[in-house]
Order: sequence, then structure tokens, then C-alpha cells
Amino acid sequence: MSEFVPKIMAFYCSNCATSAAKVSHGMSKTMPSNVHMIHVPCTGRIETLHLLKPFEEGADGVYVAGCQHDSCQYIGGIAKAEKRVLQVKKILEQLGIDPGRIEVFSLSAALGYRFVDIAWEMTEKIRRMGPASMSVNP
Repeated sequence: MSEFVPKIMAFYCSNCATSAAKVSHGMSKTMPSNVHMIHVPCTGRIETLHLLKPFEEGADGVYVAGCQHDSCQYIGGIAKAEKRVLQVKKILEQLGIDPGRIEVFSLSAALGYRFVDIAWEMTEKIRRMGPASMSVNP
């Protein structure tokens, strides 16, 4: 029997998280192949529906990687993302889905090692949870 490999969708901002990704690339750290990355101008632009859609399309986990609160170029983007992730956690819980399947992370541009580590940590966390199932047609 093969080991479950979770499908994970990751949204990351064009500022701090992108810089962290570049640093991690320079460190020769490898992202897990099961994490699909979506580049966004700012995590504050991600709406609740954007965060739910991957689950509807079969993702097992979702995370958002954005700037630290004191370094967001769009002033408050990560705070907006945190509020929306919290909303999605509540919705998932109401649907009987573990709210731990979605997370948000704040990164500085210098934290390249964390950018990759987060992807591996989420992969392992979701792997332990097993596949998610979200019925779009009740």
C-alpha cells in the first residue's frame, strides 16, 4: 500500500514570502512536489472563497504565507489574511472538517529556510490527518 501524499495549495505574497522563497532557493532547499504554489500580490487580497475553493477541488490542505505584521508593504495585508483564515477554519469546522487543514504564516524576507520548512511541516501534518473530503453537493 502506498503512503498518502496530500494535495496542498499554498498562497504566498509577492513581497516577503517571495523574497523568502528566493533565499530558500539559494540555500538549495527543495519544496515538496505535492505543494502547489499560487503567487498573489498581497495575502490581504485573498478572499474567503479563494481559500475554500481548493478544498472543493480536492485539496487536502491550504496555507497562506505572507509578510510579518510590521513589514507588510500593503499595510495590514497579513492581518486581513489571518481574519479570513479564521473564518475558513470556522466554516470547515461547521462542515465537519478539521480546521487544522488551513493555516497562515508570517515570514520576513530573511526567513528562506522557514518558507520551505513550512511546506514540509504542512505536508506532514496533513499526511497524518489523511485525505480531506468536502462535498460540494449535499
